[in-house]
Amino acid sequence: MEMRVDFHTHIIPENLPDFAKRYQNDKWPILQPTCSCGANIMIAGKVFREVTDQVWSPEKRLSDMENENVDIQVLSPIPVTFSYWAPIEEALAMAQLQNDFIAETVEQNPNKFIGLGTVPLQDVKTAIREMDRCIHELGLKGIEIGTNINGKNLDDESLIDFFEMCEKWNVPLFVHPWETLGRDRLSNHNLMYTVGMPSETALAAGCLILGGIMEKFPGLKICFSHGGGSLPLILPRLDHGWNVWPHLRLTEHPPSFYAKKFYYDSIVNDSVNIKFLVEKFGSSQIMLGSDYPFLLRETPPGKIIDDTLLLTGEQKRAMLGENALRFLNVPVSTFVK
Repeated sequence: MEMRVDFHTHIIPENLPDFAKRYQNDKWPILQPTCSCGANIMIAGKVFREVTDQVWSPEKRLSDMENENVDIQVLSPIPVTFSYWAPIEEALAMAQLQNDFIAETVEQNPNKFIGLGTVPLQDVKTAIREMDRCIHELGLKGIEIGTNINGKNLDDESLIDFFEMCEKWNVPLFVHPWETLGRDRLSNHNLMYTVGMPSETALAAGCLILGGIMEKFPGLKICFSHGGGSLPLILPRLDHGWNVWPHLRLTEHPPSFYAKKFYYDSIVNDSVNIKFLVEKFGSSQIMLGSDYPFLLRETPPGKIIDDTLLLTGEQKRAMLGENALRFLNVPVSTFVK
């Protein structure tokens, strides 16, 4: 039985409060309606992103899922709302608002949606408390985090306790790029999305590996968006660096050893790249993701996996749905197609 689970989709409440006004800070994203079917995400009076009602309407999602043969969507916040830069009380309010909204959306359609939460990682104790609430009270199945916390890489010592609790509670993490490196050089041509995000993702993965986080917490379950960005292609270079600079080593094994333990979504835009990921990491580590409902999304979700030659039916079945449910600790039997 084939089940299509779109692991990478984003959602935001339509009635997002105006935190910019509430907290007197124009760094907060606000939703400015443009019509009944769309809005602009605004930051400091400028359009950050144009969105349609697909980004907040469960009904619209369900209709699209029906039309595009998607059985389940995994809902996660839009990274611009991570708000790691904000005072902790304000950031927690933003996180809780979204976590409650996602949990309610899942509760209304439990056979169609699975939810991921967000936590304010600028204060790890608060983040762990909110993760506890997300997982053990709201019933969310994982946490989406950014690739850096106010410029601190993911192997920063301040985050150790967070990763320790993720392993202890078996909480899957979805790592999504935000606040990309080199932003001052990526303002033209939408390069932030096409070059900056894949590079930022590779940096985050490299830090988790070379910083010893994956060795210290071998039970961590981590999925990287956009097929791991540029990580798969530069892994041989990372391995080479590990070999030639033994004095810098913090890990027992070369980077490729740990990269095989990560999961990766399928947003790589070319079936040749899907085949490359499978050869590099195995079909068990790849999960269908579309980036619904944004402009760069894959339509219909899973097409790139369907079009990848030489994959067996079993491999495609795993990548299209079973891997995501396993990653999220959700029994396949929970959903009856």
